[in-house]
Amino acid sequence: MTDTPDTAVLDAALQMVDVWNRLSAEKQAVLLKRFGTQENALAALVTTQLLAPSQP
Repeated sequence: MTDTPDTAVLDAALQMVDVWNRLSAEKQAVLLKRFGTQENALAALVTTQLLAPSQP
């Protein structure tokens, strides 16, 4: 099965939720302060992941 853009976004989002859950409470608080909500912080993490250059 070929990954569609929707699948790539979903996969990235699930990975970032996992990253979020592994962050310390202090780091989560910093992200919440900067982005206002957990949803916005996760969106920023997903966007950063999707726009990051591919690793060889």
